[in-house]
Amino acid sequence: MLLALNVQNFAIVSALNIDWHCGMTAITGETGAGKSIAIDALSLCLGERADPSAIRPGTDKADISAQFDVSNLPAAKRFLTEHMLDNEENECILRRVISKSGRSKSYINGSPVTAGQQKELGQHLIAIHGQHAHQLLLKPEYQLHLLDAYASHTTLLQAVKGQYNHYHKLQKEYAELQKSQQAQAAKKQLLEYQVAELDEFALQEGEYEDIETEHSRLSHSQTILEQCHRELSRLYENDEQTVLSQLQQSAQVFSELTSFDKTLENIAQVLEEAAVQVEEASREIRGYSDSVEQDPMRLQELEDRLSQALDLARKHQVQPELLYQHHQALQHELESISSDSARLDALEEEIAEAINAYNQAALGLSQSRQQASASLNERISASMKELAMGDGQFEIQLTPNLGAKPSPFGYDHIEFYVSTNPGQPLQPMGKVASGGELSRISLAIQVIIATRVTTPTLIFDEVDVGISGPTAATVGKLLRQLGQSTQVICVTHLPQVACSGHNQFFVAKRVEHGETFTKMTPMAESQRIDEIARLIGGDKISDTTRASAKELLQVQSA
Repeated sequence: MLLALNVQNFAIVSALNIDWHCGMTAITGETGAGKSIAIDALSLCLGERADPSAIRPGTDKADISAQFDVSNLPAAKRFLTEHMLDNEENECILRRVISKSGRSKSYINGSPVTAGQQKELGQHLIAIHGQHAHQLLLKPEYQLHLLDAYASHTTLLQAVKGQYNHYHKLQKEYAELQKSQQAQAAKKQLLEYQVAELDEFALQEGEYEDIETEHSRLSHSQTILEQCHRELSRLYENDEQTVLSQLQQSAQVFSELTSFDKTLENIAQVLEEAAVQVEEASREIRGYSDSVEQDPMRLQELEDRLSQALDLARKHQVQPELLYQHHQALQHELESISSDSARLDALEEEIAEAINAYNQAALGLSQSRQQASASLNERISASMKELAMGDGQFEIQLTPNLGAKPSPFGYDHIEFYVSTNPGQPLQPMGKVASGGELSRISLAIQVIIATRVTTPTLIFDEVDVGISGPTAATVGKLLRQLGQSTQVICVTHLPQVACSGHNQFFVAKRVEHGETFTKMTPMAESQRIDEIARLIGGDKISDTTRASAKELLQVQSA
């Protein structure tokens, strides 16, 4: 329930503080006084789009806050708890600040939030029915929304939407894969040729480096053997003087000199070790020379494979030592494209299953709509008779379109049919209903829907346009009856509707020093009589209009 509204520097409002009460509250005032400003301001607290032009001229920002009692609103309390915005007082304050720059800030219980979060919470707090609702009434999507609101089958709607989202996700993936495959068809053909060529060559990891090493050894084997033999002769095997014999002689000399100077022992030892090292190196050279092969056939094989590797590397524009990694990358890319084909096949099966699941959910929703429409047809037809359409009939025609593309709202096509005159067949509403009739039918539907929706506060903003006389009295009675169980706020220009309110506010504007100000004040009983008299007779209030107003208040509030 709405408890209070505070508005600062919004439109022609400088400052406005309103306390709201349960039951039905009527808002009246002169034309152009700004009767709907409070509702417009409240809409901003409910997450509607902010327009900096709505800021009062001469000020920097508009600041609006609305206070609600959520003690009996489990959905609102759940939202606050889930978003860690709750408090211990069972109250909720929505605040919106709009700056001249066009930026706005939103708050729930003092914590910054997005306008989207305010809007989501607002759906559990207030429902606003505008004066143009009868125009929306001709649109199929709005008609379906009204029927779903009356049926209150939120779980079924969510199930259909969930299945649709799953189907849409799969369909999107399928379309993207299909498009990708079409674009990659030529690339796949090239990859298959390249991979097959590299598969045939079958270069192993590190093989190119091994080939280079072995090829270098075989191609220089003669040079290696000649050099090894020469150096072996010089180090160890020369019959004349070798490096080994010279080192041994030097070591012997210094060993003998140590008898004269012990400090030469180290030199002698180093020379002895060097001789040992030369002897060891000589043995290794001899062993290596014995192992060196001169294999022309093997050399030719290596040269052929090396040449092929270099040719493939040039062809694929990579370094030869990176040819193996390049082969693996191409193989992976080809496998990826091929796996897309397998995924496409799997997706076709998943999409078929998703459509079946969607159809089952949509069928349940359609059946619930059929049941609700039968009940709604009777109630709206009865309400039309109360609203001066004695021979009026209303019928919702639902046509399941099983072949239609899945949508988040099911596969039902809806159209409202009416008959407003005796003997007239039911026809689409837009073809037979006049503007006034549309307004009355719209109001009847909104009141009926409101009785089925758990929103604690309902606002009707001049929904009684085009209504007068006894019909207006009936509308007032309907809204007052609705106010017995729900907080109803109604902006009206009709005395019959204003008299039906449990409470009434008067909106007036004044001009001071070239500035316009608007004010909304609660009215006492005597003030209400004068205001109703004004609505009945215009600006001149007479004893007759005052008496009529007093009588009308008694009748409508009975």
